[in-house]
Amino acid sequence: MSASAQRWRLGGRVQGVGFRPFVYRLAQSLELTGWVRNDSGAVEIHAEGPAERLRNFGAALLERAPSAAAARLIEVTAVALESASDFRIAPSTAGRDQQLAVPLERCPCEECLAELADPNARRHRYPFINCTQCGPRYTILRRLPYDRCNTTLDGFPLCAACAREFADPADRRFHAQPLACAACGPSVYWMDGLAAHGTATGGTTRQKGAAALTAAVQALRRGEIVALRGVGGYHLLCDAANQAAVLRLRSRKHRPAKPFALMVPACGRDALDQARRLGCVSALQGDALRDASRPIVLVAVHAAAPLAAAVAPNLGEIGLMLPYSPLHHLLLEDFGAPVVATSGNAGGEPVLTAVDEAQRRLGPIADGFLHHDRPIARAAEDPVMREVAGAVRPLRLGRGTAPLEVTVASHFQVPTLAVGALSKGTVALGWAQRAIVSPHLGDYSTPRGRALLERTVGELQSLYGVRAERVVHDAHPGFASTRWAVQCGLPSTAVWHHHAHASAVAGEYSIAVPMLCFTWDGVGLGTDRCLWGGEALWGAPGRWRRVASFRPFRQPGGERAAREPWRSALALCWQTGTPWDEGERRGGSLLRRAAESGLNAPTTTAVGRLFDAAAALAGVCHVSSYEGEAAMRLEALCTTPQGAVPLPLERDAAGLWRTDWAPLVAMLTDDLQPACVRSARFHASLAQALVDQAVAIRAETGVHCIGLAGGVFQNHRLTACAIGLLAERGFDVRVPCRLPLNDAAISFGQLMEADAQHAPGYCVAPG
Repeated sequence: MSASAQRWRLGGRVQGVGFRPFVYRLAQSLELTGWVRNDSGAVEIHAEGPAERLRNFGAALLERAPSAAAARLIEVTAVALESASDFRIAPSTAGRDQQLAVPLERCPCEECLAELADPNARRHRYPFINCTQCGPRYTILRRLPYDRCNTTLDGFPLCAACAREFADPADRRFHAQPLACAACGPSVYWMDGLAAHGTATGGTTRQKGAAALTAAVQALRRGEIVALRGVGGYHLLCDAANQAAVLRLRSRKHRPAKPFALMVPACGRDALDQARRLGCVSALQGDALRDASRPIVLVAVHAAAPLAAAVAPNLGEIGLMLPYSPLHHLLLEDFGAPVVATSGNAGGEPVLTAVDEAQRRLGPIADGFLHHDRPIARAAEDPVMREVAGAVRPLRLGRGTAPLEVTVASHFQVPTLAVGALSKGTVALGWAQRAIVSPHLGDYSTPRGRALLERTVGELQSLYGVRAERVVHDAHPGFASTRWAVQCGLPSTAVWHHHAHASAVAGEYSIAVPMLCFTWDGVGLGTDRCLWGGEALWGAPGRWRRVASFRPFRQPGGERAAREPWRSALALCWQTGTPWDEGERRGGSLLRRAAESGLNAPTTTAVGRLFDAAAALAGVCHVSSYEGEAAMRLEALCTTPQGAVPLPLERDAAGLWRTDWAPLVAMLTDDLQPACVRSARFHASLAQALVDQAVAIRAETGVHCIGLAGGVFQNHRLTACAIGLLAERGFDVRVPCRLPLNDAAISFGQLMEADAQHAPGYCVAPG
């Protein structure tokens, strides 16, 4: 039987998923000779044999690939025979093009979990068990290709037993790059925290290995706070049912009310048994919880859930996640109950990853530390998801979900870097038809936040082998990301905040026709230099025109209004002549005179600030201790649908459709109505106002496609209602599914908007 040779090149997610071992075994089964190798971020395969077997081999490469893979065929060519005598895994090579794809973290697979629990297994209760189908990836990767020598495991030489597994084609750990065992791999150890000692001399090693895990469990049972070093950084843990422990964590972390995420044991017949004891888990939420990325998923909390009241005060939802590493599995199984698992940081800064720094900065918070000695190459926070309008959508990209790759419809003209806005920061890198969005970086306003921004910019370019030739930033000159971009030495382009929101939706869905995008959020600088946040933009990336908005109102105290909702409420009352004793008591005539004179009282159209005002007027929240608290507490009251308050929609002198919120003020200050009724009517009114704007604009433009973007649409009640009403009117509604609705998508939107602006023949759209 005559032989021929073919060569395949595959890109996509083909590294860190056991693809080379899969190819090896497939070739063996078909009795083909040749080789497979990593070629930077791609996989290259040379196979020799009869033509029919080569056809079957080529089809199986995609049809039978490992479940964790997402391979795409780049090319297949006929080549000369090399007369190979066998099939082998060849050494990795440097790529000839930019096909690199970074592998992501995956939770322990079922086989590893079974081995973890088997007393007769060599890795019984080993906290770093993994295989080709699971384990750390992005957080241990120093550079591509994905080989052990390019990871933080390079300092852990394989023992003889592990080396045999690594080299055995029949073993499921064949070429598993993070392979380790208790004899040769990383280990855990326990250290006291400063909080336990009450002195600056704490931090002595107490136990290692199994004893360290026991010490951590005992500390949790005593009501203490434990800092645990996970996959992408530290968690702060405490018993979720212990009110005193949760309050102590809040006090030490200076986090008075922001909800804590919970990690629940994944044991029993169903991994979600414990989760369902705490919350109402829908089918979509259950699928999300069990996803290999193991995100935090927001679910409705049971009234009788065995949880401390301080876990998520004044909210109807809790954030749940399943254990996502073997170490977490062991800890949760031994503890036997849910724990608070919040980011190991202080003051909203990036999550800590290094042992010494965590011991120093978290020492005043944690009573003890469960460290490990596997280096973390880069931080990755937990991803957060919420079911909104029939889909579980990301609120935060993180471990296992980012770097996120989005294939765009057209080619970027030059490799471009985008640095996002101010908070919920992400960095995006675009080249060819690829856009890569980083994990959540947080707030850039702190020194550590700015340092993380700069480090991530360098790492993304280094990992993907792309050097940016242009940088894009928000148009607000005061943002730390803007200042960095302007000073970085690359040609820079400013993009308006809400244009980036709209372009993110258009880019995710590759929408080529003009669309109407509602961009509702807190505030962002608009083209008129006012603070927008309730806009409707018509057009496409590079050609957005503002066609609708809300009646502007003052923000007494400027940025303080975002933290003190009563200020926005008072401004609405002043503009409508509505008395509000609570506001006058807090603000008084001095604040009013300052606002009327324009002193530190900018005007805004932000729907986010309308939500703040509504929460204050309804008596729900006058002062926020964290971003979005007022709106979240207002939504939590929305349990029964109510009718909308009609809001006038009129054309202003500039031809802009304006919705007047004034009728809402009287309704919201009507104390004869329960706060839950006022909240529900407020949500219904805004949803109807959005539809009224859409209908008016369709009559003029014929627009059919609607996009929703901005943090306000994280609100399930509002978004579901708006989508339902729009669908009744025949609109095609697009809401981000892969990218967050909030400012985490701004960097991607900046890429799309700036590239459109630099296209040949670009003409600035009015507004």
